[in-house]
Amino acid sequence: MRAWQHLYPALPAFHGREQLRAGIGALIGITLCAVVVSLAASLGASSLSLVAPLGATAVLVFCVPNAPLAQPWSAIVGNGISALVALVVIQIVPAPWSAGVAVGAAITAMMFVRALHPPGGAVALLTALDPAAALNTGPLFAVMPVGLLTAVLVLTAIAYNRATGRVYPFRQPETEAASEPETETRLGLSTEQLGALLDRFNQSANVGIADLGRLLAAAEAEAAQHRFDGTTCADVMTTDLITVRPDTPLAEAARLFGHHAIKCLPVVDPDMTLQGLVLQADILGAVQLKGRHSALRLRSPGRTVSEVMRPAGRAVSHDLPVGALLNRLAVQGSEVVPVTQDGRLLGILTRSDIIGLLLHGAGDQPAVPASA
Repeated sequence: MRAWQHLYPALPAFHGREQLRAGIGALIGITLCAVVVSLAASLGASSLSLVAPLGATAVLVFCVPNAPLAQPWSAIVGNGISALVALVVIQIVPAPWSAGVAVGAAITAMMFVRALHPPGGAVALLTALDPAAALNTGPLFAVMPVGLLTAVLVLTAIAYNRATGRVYPFRQPETEAASEPETETRLGLSTEQLGALLDRFNQSANVGIADLGRLLAAAEAEAAQHRFDGTTCADVMTTDLITVRPDTPLAEAARLFGHHAIKCLPVVDPDMTLQGLVLQADILGAVQLKGRHSALRLRSPGRTVSEVMRPAGRAVSHDLPVGALLNRLAVQGSEVVPVTQDGRLLGILTRSDIIGLLLHGAGDQPAVPASA
């Protein structure tokens, strides 16, 4: 029975109406290509005709639009360069050897220009088996019909996939301006490290770097959820808070830091709406003079907390699972995280709170046996 298991379907069941969505997309794409061919024929462009490998391209761009092999560069350049390489091969290599040489050379060329696209191999084979159309058209065969019709199919896929909720072309890794939410949940791995992981397991042609980051982020969040058994920020936050108002003098804030073992002072309105945070480093940074003038400057009645407080944009909701903050506290260096409900401050979550939760073994789950 174990031997037969290797013959079972490798793909999981598709979700919802994905089969219908992909099928309709391919129908629309190939139909538009046929319309272009018909219009070209009515205008006297007899060299433009449908090529069978476009059906395979349709499977990729509509069924697996997140695959690197299905991306616009891979599809258009892959099909085009395969046609060009096959055209050269059939003129210098006699049959029946030309078929194998054309496919092998096309694959090598696609990999060289980072445009690997499986239907490109079919384009090369079709050209070698039925060379008449390619020879009659010449080098333009790679542009028309192959390149042009592939471009029509890709443009259709871009519009259709986005209209039906799929991302195509797929997400490219951010370079400098990565979005903050994604950065927070990425297990602390850089784009280069994610790329190195794909290279190590030889999966660069199957999964994009950005999508790998999303998968790892989802796995991290799921693992954290199981680890802490649904514990929320409100369950472990510190609620015995010392707060200040925006108009609190800096000297008073400095006194509070000196008399209490606290990491920060939340800045709130009278109704406890969070306005910002003040850390000890903010107080020290406000003192710009040295020696005996420092204390005088700090006690200046005109200087208030509002001058040095940090924005409260990093606050989290009270019902957020505490595991979602692990990366933020451990990797990104955040010391305190305000916890709010409808904008009003409820508490503060610190690294010490998380460590205490870990030491008490909250949410320990029995190990789930992995299947072979």
